[in-house]
Amino acid sequence: MKPIHANTKIADLLKGHPDALEAIISLSPRFNKLRNPLLRKIMAKRTTIAMASKVGGCSVQDFFHKMAPLGFVVDTTVQAEELEIPSHKPLFVEEVDPANLIALDVRAQLETGKDPFDRIMQAVKQLKDHEVLKIINTFEPTPLIHLLGKKGFETYTEQMDDQLVHTYFRKSANTTVPQEAATPAQSSDWDGAMARFANQLTYLDVRQMDMPQPMHAILESLNKLGPEAALFVYHKRIPVFLLPELKERCLDYRTKELGEGEVHMLIFKP
Repeated sequence: MKPIHANTKIADLLKGHPDALEAIISLSPRFNKLRNPLLRKIMAKRTTIAMASKVGGCSVQDFFHKMAPLGFVVDTTVQAEELEIPSHKPLFVEEVDPANLIALDVRAQLETGKDPFDRIMQAVKQLKDHEVLKIINTFEPTPLIHLLGKKGFETYTEQMDDQLVHTYFRKSANTTVPQEAATPAQSSDWDGAMARFANQLTYLDVRQMDMPQPMHAILESLNKLGPEAALFVYHKRIPVFLLPELKERCLDYRTKELGEGEVHMLIFKP
């Protein structure tokens, strides 16, 4: 079993021991939401121990104390990845013109068993510089805050009551937003790339997965990919929100659209 640390994902704890779920829930009443399979599926892969401790009002050490009896080895030398989130209501929230406040309520979507991640990211992509996006939810979307915080978004979370949370996002000067799908360069020379990796392909089919599982599955497969190999992905669409992550990892890709709902993608090191 790999050592756990402040940046270990909750999903890794749940996979590591069958009693981890109850141990986590015992830390805070706020973690009772993890009993919901959908919320557990959505949050566990995106939330680190450090993030969860803030949501639950406990400490990273509290997590370590609960996990150690289950056989987890704790590494206390790894520092938590931190983003500065204001504790007081910032001016961009206080002074926003109601006409420029874009409210997105995802509670009903969660209740129907669907993940609102794709819908949220579409709203983020369409957000104008003078607008503020307000996500209405039943919990603080800490992983989303970290994801958009790394892209330069300003953010603020307001806990209205135990079942209502408002989270605000606004672009700042250094904000980067995922662009549209592949450029012609990434869509060209498919045959050449396939010939190069003909005997070194790892295949992954994400067509039947619900959002955001395709992106998680692709990134997990890339973590295991050999230096001379390529990942061949069967997808329903070009995953536009994956492309910036590939760029950050210095990975190249090619895409081939076969028709509506059928895209092949090849990902490899340049």
